[in-house]
Amino acid sequence: MMRGNGNMQNMMKQMQKMQKKMAEAQEELGEKQIEGTAGGGMVTVIVSGHKQVIDVKINEEAVDPDDVEMLQDLVLAATNDALKKADELTNSTMGQFTKGMNLPGMF
Repeated sequence: MMRGNGNMQNMMKQMQKMQKKMAEAQEELGEKQIEGTAGGGMVTVIVSGHKQVIDVKINEEAVDPDDVEMLQDLVLAATNDALKKADELTNSTMGQFTKGMNLPGMF
């Protein structure tokens, strides 16, 4: 019976190590900057690994007072591009902890 307790303690230690590594990986993700672009670089959006918009850059040539909708579309597309790349980075970084398990909403 003592053997079972030893295995349980070992498993708990392993889980604590994994939690610590996951927390470190999450923190590192937050420090990453991911760039999304649209319109051939006319609009650039930079987000953090935690999906917070950090910066928006708009090329002067993209600003047309007669076509505000186009600029809005470019900003939207660049933002979505950056967020998609942030998701891909999160999945590749955090996926090492789930090893193929499907855990919706975990990250």
